[in-house]
Amino acid sequence: MLDDANSLLMLAVILVSGTVFGLLSKMLHLPSVTGQIVGGVLIGPSIFNILTAGSVEAFEPLVDFALGLMAVAVGSHLNFKRLLVARRRLMILLLLEASLTPLFVFGGLYLFTDTSWTTALLLSAIAISTAPATVLAIVKETASKGAFVTTLIAAVALNNLACIILFELARAIVRASISQSGESASASLVAPMTGIGLSLLLGFAIGVLLVVSTVRVVRTDRLSVLSLIAILLTTGLTEYLGLSVLLACLCMGVTLANLSPDKEEIGHRVFDSFEYAIFAVFFTIAGMELHFSSLALGGLLAVIAFTGRLAGKVFAANLAMRLANSTDRFRRWIGLSLIPQAGLAVGLMLLVTEDPVFKEMSEVFLAVVLAMVLLNETIGPIFTRMGLKYSGDFGRDRARVLDFLSEHNITTNLAGPDKQSAIRQLVDLTVKIHKLSIDADTLYEAVMRGEAVSSTCVGEGLALPHARVDIGDKIIGAMGICREGLSLDAPDHRPVHCMVLIITPASMPERHLEVLQALAASIGRDRAIQQQLYHIDSPAHADELLHLDQQFEDWNYYLEPEDV
Repeated sequence: MLDDANSLLMLAVILVSGTVFGLLSKMLHLPSVTGQIVGGVLIGPSIFNILTAGSVEAFEPLVDFALGLMAVAVGSHLNFKRLLVARRRLMILLLLEASLTPLFVFGGLYLFTDTSWTTALLLSAIAISTAPATVLAIVKETASKGAFVTTLIAAVALNNLACIILFELARAIVRASISQSGESASASLVAPMTGIGLSLLLGFAIGVLLVVSTVRVVRTDRLSVLSLIAILLTTGLTEYLGLSVLLACLCMGVTLANLSPDKEEIGHRVFDSFEYAIFAVFFTIAGMELHFSSLALGGLLAVIAFTGRLAGKVFAANLAMRLANSTDRFRRWIGLSLIPQAGLAVGLMLLVTEDPVFKEMSEVFLAVVLAMVLLNETIGPIFTRMGLKYSGDFGRDRARVLDFLSEHNITTNLAGPDKQSAIRQLVDLTVKIHKLSIDADTLYEAVMRGEAVSSTCVGEGLALPHARVDIGDKIIGAMGICREGLSLDAPDHRPVHCMVLIITPASMPERHLEVLQALAASIGRDRAIQQQLYHIDSPAHADELLHLDQQFEDWNYYLEPEDV
């Protein structure tokens, strides 16, 4: 036992354990998160007792910082403009997951056990949460990227927000039921709702300050220092004021994503080099806090709650994706990918177990939640990795020729009726999605100057308007689909069903030609692709055809690092 060791030695032991077991887990084709948690269980009090739970109290600030950092990373995926096209499926998913999942858990506990309705209510509210750190770690580890990943991470952020609010509501109802003070449930809601509001306000305020303070800063070292100060300040103030670190940092990430969407050097990204080490420490410590004795005490309650949560998330997600008319991969795999559960569940549990009002239920509640977390963090990452693999987004975080086209900048409602109107529609969509140094009028004029020289209608129902301007260091653009077809000046006199706007930095002439060649060779020559793409019914379906369909593999090829 190393209880007498200094903090640096204990931290080294934790990091070595997390790293070694994470690598062993990957060798077994399991998520490294699972191995890190197992490593924590082994060195913790449950098995070898190398480090006791009390010996890592010195690392609580580091754990809070890691949780805050991960919350900022999750929140940064909630860019409202880019998620606009996915708003229907996200809102339906949020509504059904926040209602059906707790209903499944509450119903199972209330019908098949003798637990009180108050305990069942609190457990069912906690069941909504998904571990953002676990999901994010697996996404990073598997180099996953695409519409499925975007939806998954946005859903994690939204369901954690819903979980905190609904848990506070449930806690207030139970407190009013147990307490003899005569305080009404509505009156007891004031304090928790105020805390939620203040947490969101604090995260928003610090996010705005970070954006403002970095407007004229370009040096990476200074951006890193300001980002570190912002995250430390948020986590520190929430702890000092008794607010929610997860909510505040989540809101901070959302603020950065929407007020400074193209400045990726601020926020959580300054820690990219240390990301694996932070995850390893966080999950190893989480494993140390899990006890197998909890499984014995929680027993049947934990198994029923775990089963109800699993069934509720899978059913709610499948139904939501069907109602939103999403593709089959969303219906099958989004629910299973939301199974991991850790930090937030434990944090909410402590609000109950440390409150004297809940003294009679605290021991059972503690045992059940810890057992649920143990099950969900052991099995959940495997489901998430499986979901990413079979959704098609697994291993796609590498630059490809057509990466500039994705669900959020594809429209299936290209209206026309003439070329000028159609191009203007795509220019407006591009400017709306990207924060550019030029306005829509300037960009439109640059595209039309090229059209005046030579028509970009290439025939076979395809048009490729384009321009090379100084807009940064990456290709941007948009795709428009018109099922009926637009009567433009195509050389073969066929109606145009697909128009792709391509805006390339002036410094990238080779990439510009690569993109034009790839689109002309695939869409412009392949009748099978045309048949599918020209009659596509949603941006999500178009995204899948471009990036996941085998027909595009030869044309949408991966770029070598030196080409990026």
